[in-house]
Amino acid sequence: MNLRALVSVTGKPGLFKLIGQNKGGFILESLDSAKIKSVVNLNTTKMATLEDITIYGEEEEIRLLDILEKIKSEEISVPDTKSNGDTLRDFFRNVAPGHDESRVYTSDIKKIISWYNILKEFPLFEEEAPAPLQ
Repeated sequence: MNLRALVSVTGKPGLFKLIGQNKGGFILESLDSAKIKSVVNLNTTKMATLEDITIYGEEEEIRLLDILEKIKSEEISVPDTKSNGDTLRDFFRNVAPGHDESRVYTSDIKKIISWYNILKEFPLFEEEAPAPLQ
């Protein structure tokens, strides 16, 4: 799974692709059908690459990439984001065993499911991740 250059932006729904940089900040393109381009300034906005996002675990943090890979490889039935909290929690226990249930909220699970639903449509989802930069 190649999620390099894909980011989440605080306060903005959905996911974005990092396509460049200018004096004002980073240029992002939305991954939805609108393909809206915007510039975000890191002085006023927080941005996280999907490769760097982790989920609280009881023993150690769980990488988002590992969770998405498990959903993809096991072809687990993904619940709707509007499902009740118990259904979402049961699903997440299967894909992220050992997550800290007191610190991973239902809203976090909904966000991960919505991200998975966005990502599964893209060719990047099937590509191998490039080797880490040295």
